[in-house]
Amino acid sequence: MTAHARELADNFDLESLTPEFYADPYPTYRALRQHAPVKRLRSGAYFLTRYDDLVTAYKNTRAFSSDKKKEYAPKYGDTPLYEHHTTSLVFNDQPAHTRVRRLIMGALSPRAIAEMEGDLIRLVDGLLDTIATKDQFELIADFAAAIPVEVIGNLLDVPRDEREPLRGWSLAILGALEPVINAEQALRGNAAVDGFLAYLETLLARRRAKPGNPDRDVLTRLIAGEANGERLNEKELLHNCIFLLNAGHETTTNLIGNGLVALSEHPEQKLKLIQQPELIKSAVEEMLRYESSNQLGNRMTTEPVELGGVVLEAGTSVTLCIGAANRDPAQFADPETFDIARTPNRHLAFATGAHQCAGMALARLEGAVAISRFLARFPNYALRGTPVRGGRVRFRGFLSVPCATA
Repeated sequence: MTAHARELADNFDLESLTPEFYADPYPTYRALRQHAPVKRLRSGAYFLTRYDDLVTAYKNTRAFSSDKKKEYAPKYGDTPLYEHHTTSLVFNDQPAHTRVRRLIMGALSPRAIAEMEGDLIRLVDGLLDTIATKDQFELIADFAAAIPVEVIGNLLDVPRDEREPLRGWSLAILGALEPVINAEQALRGNAAVDGFLAYLETLLARRRAKPGNPDRDVLTRLIAGEANGERLNEKELLHNCIFLLNAGHETTTNLIGNGLVALSEHPEQKLKLIQQPELIKSAVEEMLRYESSNQLGNRMTTEPVELGGVVLEAGTSVTLCIGAANRDPAQFADPETFDIARTPNRHLAFATGAHQCAGMALARLEGAVAISRFLARFPNYALRGTPVRGGRVRFRGFLSVPCATA
């Protein structure tokens, strides 16, 4: 076993992944933590798999930069994808990151999120009513993916009959963040950014002419800016609207899909949650840890840094493996076990430090409402056929999960 683990660690390269890895990356992550926790890849970048090393990178924003201009210039060239991924909130350092985050967090206040719960319950119950009319259904298309499209659409007050392209655009733009992309993926991603920008320019013009309620409408809030006069410029506004629409789509879809599949694969935990519905909050945290929706993050060193006896020179590209850190036995007891009552559970699914996910409270609410109400309605749901993974390393989720209600 040790020899096989060492071979997995020695042969690992982010730009050359196997079908077995996409199906189940965790044996490789375990091998890397054990044998090469600060793994130098053929590209010269480093791949981190230990919990404590990720926390160090997240919290030392001086030495580990989130700015992606240097890293993405050769990958994307002078394209819409480059402009988007170097302008949005998540891929910037302070002061730009701090300024944009403050404006977005102002629109995602605890009160604003609490007020979304009623609409969210009605949305979920409506989807469950439709599923109840079928013997078999598709867990992702009919349920998991349908929820964030509506929630984020409501957040920005996108007219319901204009929401159809949003998920496709999001998948294409986020798909271009994979470590290696081909010409077709790049073309699709750039076309999605162009399509999104064109639509948002129209939406912004309408909203400026007729503002919404800034306490409920994030777009109106972002246009208006803060009381002190601070606001986003036009490019920042457009690209961070794309970021908001994207960030809440695939990750929340993955949380719901991964969570319900994990419960199906662990019937004793599923039964426990049905019998003790008050465990839903800790269950959602365990779903986030066990199958992190977002598996990878990236940083660039700005000065020499030592991790685990390895010196990373300034200008080194670093990949933070959230999926590996969330199963690090140095942080989590029995980390390969799915335990819905796990506590403490300081997972890194939402990162930590200055770049901790701005929408994590909303994602938790969506996950808790969707999964708890699904279980209450269909306690005997079962998978019918083999779930199909999305074929991605950065975002881990399912494309298709055939199910039956009983």
